[in-house]
Amino acid sequence: MGQMLGDIAALLIALSGLAVIIGVILIKRGDRVWHPRVMLTATGLAALFLVFYLLKWGLYGTTRYVGPEEWRGAYYALLISHTILAAINGPLVLWLIYNAFKQRFSIHKAWARWTVPVWLYVAVTGWVIDQILRTYGESAGGIGF
Repeated sequence: MGQMLGDIAALLIALSGLAVIIGVILIKRGDRVWHPRVMLTATGLAALFLVFYLLKWGLYGTTRYVGPEEWRGAYYALLISHTILAAINGPLVLWLIYNAFKQRFSIHKAWARWTVPVWLYVAVTGWVIDQILRTYGESAGGIGF
């Protein structure tokens, strides 16, 4: 069950990233109707990812890397950068949504230039980390309810 929750979370964050790409394409084409719909869908998918990730973490604890020692440094560099940027991404997305709803599109656009690459990096690295731990991970236990 824990693996299934992790797989669902990974799928949701990947779909969120795909929706962001589609949303960017839409706004570059000038579509002000579908762009916000798709971007809010991306946000909803990311929020669902967080729910499933926290559910997995709460029920089954964490997974530790037990793969090849020579990859350990690269894995942890990826994990640390992913974690820091994921923590930053949430407030950035909320700031973008706030400015879009307030129709402050120049601010929204300026911040989107930074937020979109961060969001995509977090989505891709989250999926990569899930795949690495699927192959080279073992349960580390944790809080579990």
